Amino acid sequence: VSLCLTDSCEEQSGEESCDNFTDLNLSHCFMGTSLYVRLLLYTRSNLDCGRELDHHRLSSQPLFNLSRPTAFVIHGYRPTGAPPIWIDHIVHLLAEQEDMNVIVVDWNKGAANLNYFTAVTYTREAARNLTGFIMTMEEEGAALSSLHLIGVSLGAHLAGFVGANLKGKIGRITGLDPAGPMFTSTTPEERLDPSDAMFVDVLHTDMDSFGLRGAHGHIDFYANGGVDQPGCPKTIFAGKSYFVCDHQRSVFLFLCALNRTCSLTGYPCSSYGDFLDGRCLQCEAFKPASCPVLGYDISRWRETLLRLGQTKVFFSTTASLPYKKLSYRVDMVTWNQYLRWGVVYIRLHSGRHFTEARVDHKLLRLEQYTSTRLLAQFDEDLQHIQKISLRISTGNVIGPRYKIRLLRIRFTPLERPERPLMCRFDIIMDENMEVAFRPLPCNSPH
Repeated sequence: VSLCLTDSCEEQSGEESCDNFTDLNLSHCFMGTSLYVRLLLYTRSNLDCGRELDHHRLSSQPLFNLSRPTAFVIHGYRPTGAPPIWIDHIVHLLAEQEDMNVIVVDWNKGAANLNYFTAVTYTREAARNLTGFIMTMEEEGAALSSLHLIGVSLGAHLAGFVGANLKGKIGRITGLDPAGPMFTSTTPEERLDPSDAMFVDVLHTDMDSFGLRGAHGHIDFYANGGVDQPGCPKTIFAGKSYFVCDHQRSVFLFLCALNRTCSLTGYPCSSYGDFLDGRCLQCEAFKPASCPVLGYDISRWRETLLRLGQTKVFFSTTASLPYKKLSYRVDMVTWNQYLRWGVVYIRLHSGRHFTEARVDHKLLRLEQYTSTRLLAQFDEDLQHIQKISLRISTGNVIGPRYKIRLLRIRFTPLERPERPLMCRFDIIMDENMEVAFRPLPCNSPH
């Protein structure tokens, strides 16, 4: 395979040059661009050297094998005209999943406009163009069920329009944070929705800004509730990153899932708040399979999801790669004499290393003989836990310090079923003061 380092590099055979994604700049965006759709083919034989496909003469490209599955990668709005930084990554990672055709749908001429509304208008036209190409594929022997459209932002709706044009017979559409502006109050026919393909999965990361609120697939994954992503700027002083970080995180989470370095498990729930409260930490409907995991291989859960109807699943992430948090279900039985309200801080210790979870999204009610369930999420995966420290902060700084008694506390690892449950019995602690203990097997009486 030859490596193309310039816009017009030659293959080692000297026969053909690589076809690269259209590279525009701000001047094009100021002037506005007219729609022109290019289809760039990548296979395991030419991962670093795209081949532009003729929309009507598929046989002219010998690398294009219609008996293989085909994934179409569709970018979104490009306000600067530059190629997406993630294109090469997703091409390589998709090719690692299985032997497939990866087609990058380059509609940068059309998406690169300072006027976002112009780009929105072009999605319909680009969808008609891509629909015609797929119909030609079908005429020459390709199965629609073997096609997978992956659309980013505005590209997610473009993929939905293609699917609707083909009566929902496309095998799968993946929407990565479908665009919100101009689509918020539209009908299902005017945006991505579950009827657009045999299976539609959606990832939300920026619903309070550039992303679309609601549920729009057979399964919708909500990272950190689908809004503010850890590590993204919270003020406008961060510049461009403040506007795009949450929205772009959907792509980076999907890339990480494709790379199999992130195993991001989604828990079916009605809301992110209920998930954080520990009310949705079982996946009974999905047995014998586990809870759904974000990524390419969703076939294990497909039949269950189609039977269940639209399903929302929630998960939390860290601020950086590999994004995965280690989750424990924590069950406590309190026996303190006085009613207290507080938040819980838990540290897991392994040698000199420790990782902390803060269960502080709301105040917990701690009273006599009350069972409380928490979701504790840690940024690091420490395997051999030698010590656990616990602090319950009530905010009481001037009054007498009350005792809090735990008859039992139990730690259940959620995504590591091979690890033992950890327990401790009859702990007496002062509010706002840390207590440390060695975890015991849960079948131990003390």
